[in-house]
Order: sequence, then structure tokens, then C-alpha cells
Amino acid sequence: METRTRLQEVRKKRAIGAARLAELAQVSRQTIYAIEAGDYVPNTALALQLARILEVKVEDLFELEPDAPPPPRILEAELIAREGPHRPGQPVQLCKVGRRLVGISAAPQPATLPLADGVIAQAAGKHGPARIQVFQNDAVEANRLLIAGCDPGMSLLAQHLARFDNIDLVIAPASSRQALEWLKRGLVHVAGTHLRDRDSGEFNTPAVRRMFPKGGAKMVTFAIWEQGLLMAPGNPKKIRRVADLKRNNVRIVNREEGAGSRELLDAELASAGIAAGEVAGYEQIARGHLAAAAAVSAGQADCCIATRAAARAFGLDFIPLSSERYDLVIARAFVKTPAVGALLDALNRASLKRNLETLAGYDTSRTGQVLLS
Repeated sequence: METRTRLQEVRKKRAIGAARLAELAQVSRQTIYAIEAGDYVPNTALALQLARILEVKVEDLFELEPDAPPPPRILEAELIAREGPHRPGQPVQLCKVGRRLVGISAAPQPATLPLADGVIAQAAGKHGPARIQVFQNDAVEANRLLIAGCDPGMSLLAQHLARFDNIDLVIAPASSRQALEWLKRGLVHVAGTHLRDRDSGEFNTPAVRRMFPKGGAKMVTFAIWEQGLLMAPGNPKKIRRVADLKRNNVRIVNREEGAGSRELLDAELASAGIAAGEVAGYEQIARGHLAAAAAVSAGQADCCIATRAAARAFGLDFIPLSSERYDLVIARAFVKTPAVGALLDALNRASLKRNLETLAGYDTSRTGQVLLS
């Protein structure tokens, strides 16, 4: 740590020459000049002597220079979970997935800034990772689990794991198919999915077996939920069924391709003999159940397909269309890790199930059931 001196400034204010000060302090004139130039740091006795002669405090003559801040820590990470290009300064959360460091776009909430471990210093190139300026050096060493999916109930699971297991659940918003794709590429630990197989009517198992033909994943049930039509309170457009979405005075907000909600809408439209182009707002996209419900709540659309939990969150009317099983698919490489073990234990705890039933309206009778091992 460097020492800064104001000896020359104080000496001149006192109208004392360097030679006279040296004489009074019983040191050479060169010593006084060296101290004033910062080339020599006096010992304690000399510093006290100089302060006494000049009738000031030692702190008025000498002070420690603050240490220069350490250079920002820059890490390279693969970025996921953002619509559109990434930009410098964008906040991200970080999570180790095996040997890979993954960055998840941190989205702000209406009343709060996003939780983030760092910001993008340099966006990713065509074939390379992004460079992330990290706020805390231990950010990537935290006990974290990265899950991708679209279930609003994941926030309840995150609260439970943080409170009882000291596990930080990082959530990457994604459609069911996108989540499974990230899981297959080794970018997340867990993927949430609610995809119905058109041929068998079975949820998730056929899709997971196709993507992981050699048993590379474990699948457990998170909950059973209802999806349906969400409308403004009182249902001012009198929407009763999917066929009503064809009316000229009705505009919907849709979900992105690969989302289970979009596949449900497409199946219902096909059953009603309605082409996608006949539905106003079919190309208007909201990424996530809550985002779709928020669009209806804000009057940006008259209707969307989302979960009953999303309708509850925004006080919207709800007409059920389908009961669906939402499963968690875990990469085989992480099944025996402590964080995943805590997740599996949490799914069988009565306290979590009560929260899911009370706050989200989920059926938890099969929560924690192993479907693929």
C-alpha cells in the first residue's frame, strides 16, 4: 500500500523552508526533499517529530493510498435463454453444468432488477462463448442446479430448495422442446416438459425416449396441471371454446414453436377445422405461461392458452381444455450429484406438495414418481 504525503504543502503554509525544517527535525535537507517527493517514507518517530514542528496531526502530513481495485474477473460462458441477440452489459446468471459454464439471461421483474452474477463484457461470436465480467469470484462455485422449462411452479421448488437444502435453483425459461434440446447438448442439468405424443396420447415419455434412446436420462413427475383458455375477468368477449378464437373481435397471444401450449392450440384448432391463419394474433408470441397471461391481463390480447396457475396469478378467467403431466427430465450424468439428490428428495416432501396444491392449484398425487430410470 502506497503512502501519500502533504508535507511540502503544509510546510509552505507554515512559511518554513526545507532547510529550517530539516534543522529542527535534526535530519538532512535531502531527507526532507525525499519525503516530499514520495521517495522516502519516514519512520514513526520522524513522522511524529515533523507533525509536532508543523503543529498538525500526523494524518495531516501522511495518508495511505487506497489499493487499486483488482481487475474485473472475466470468464467465458455459453449463453442460453434469450430471445434475440445478446448485448454487452446484459446481466446474466452463471451455473456450472459438468465442465461447462453456462450463462442464463437474467430478466428484470416489474419491481426489481434481475438477480445476476455478472454482465456480458463481450457477446459471443459465431462459434465461441461470450465473455462475462463476474461480480463475485465465488459465483460459479455456488451450489447450483440449472433447470430449463416453462412451469411457473418452478419458483416454488426454488424457494423450497433454497430454504431447506441450501441449493440455488437457476431457472432458464424455455419451451418443452427447447429445454430437452439443451439437456441433450449438456447445457442444463434438468429439463421440464409437457409434450403430448400425437399417436399414443402419452405425455413426455415418447419424446424423451426418442431424444435419449440409450437411457441417457431419468424422468420424474413434477405435477399434473390443467391448461386452458385464459380471458380477462368476466370474459368480456364471451369466449367459451377454441372455435370462438376465429371470431373477428377476438385476438390471441400464442406461444413459441416447441411449446406444449402451442401444440395444444394447434391440435384444438385442427379438431375444430380452423386454420392458423384464421386466428387473429396467432403470430403474436409470448414466451412462457406467465408472459402469455400478462399479455391478456394488460389488454394486449383477448385470450391465450396457459395453465390454471397462470390464470390465478393474474386473476383471469379460465376454461380448462386439457389435464397434463409436467415431468422433470434429468441428465444421467447428474443423477447422483448432491444437488439432484436434494431435488428428488424435495419432490417427495409434503410441504412442497402443499405449496403446489395451494398456490398453483396442481395435482400432486404423482409428484416424485419415477417414470424413466
